Amino acid sequence: MVTFLFASVFIIGLLAIAIYFWQQPKQNHEQRVLPPFPEPRSLFDEPNAEQLASSADDEEKQRAAISERAKSNDKSALREAQAVGDNELYSAVLDLLVADVDSESGLLALASYVTRSELPVNNTLAQAMLDSWKRAPDRSSTAKALHFAALADDAKLFQGAIETALQFWRDGRLADSTPDELKALFEGEFWILSSRTRSSGAGFVLKRTLESARRELEAASARQ
Repeated sequence: MVTFLFASVFIIGLLAIAIYFWQQPKQNHEQRVLPPFPEPRSLFDEPNAEQLASSADDEEKQRAAISERAKSNDKSALREAQAVGDNELYSAVLDLLVADVDSESGLLALASYVTRSELPVNNTLAQAMLDSWKRAPDRSSTAKALHFAALADDAKLFQGAIETALQFWRDGRLADSTPDELKALFEGEFWILSSRTRSSGAGFVLKRTLESARRELEAASARQ
């Protein structure tokens, strides 16, 4: 009887242990199940089509506002146009301001604003300064005209300015300028042009024009 009792207890113990180990992996598995991974996202989410359209609309409004200010002769629009970083917009704004000029003093004021603010000079402003100079050439206006032609960084424009100045001198319209002064002016302003412009095809032609002008002015200076 005692033997049967111990055997029963032993069998029940074995069954309990078996049941425990049979349930334990299942419980651990349930506890160790990880939640699903979140949907991957980039560090900087790309803007959607609506955001892109809104940004483009804001930029267009900004450009339109800058242009309207230029039409009202607001020179500070030039600074904002340059800050946008669009060369075409800046040049268009400067064109509007030049077109609005109605006097020599107004042109000089605009030219002075551009140079004081260290803003770029485009061909429109440079050509306006050249046209003003041609109406009344003298030593001072010649220096200004050549300087703005050089600042425009256009070899052909600068070459034309040199040729015109040389012709004015030949015709006696620059009587207050000596050959040496003109030669120094031509050579000094040439180096304002960018290296890219100086080394271009048009820059090569410009150098030939300068060399010819130098020889003519040096010969005239030697005769004095």
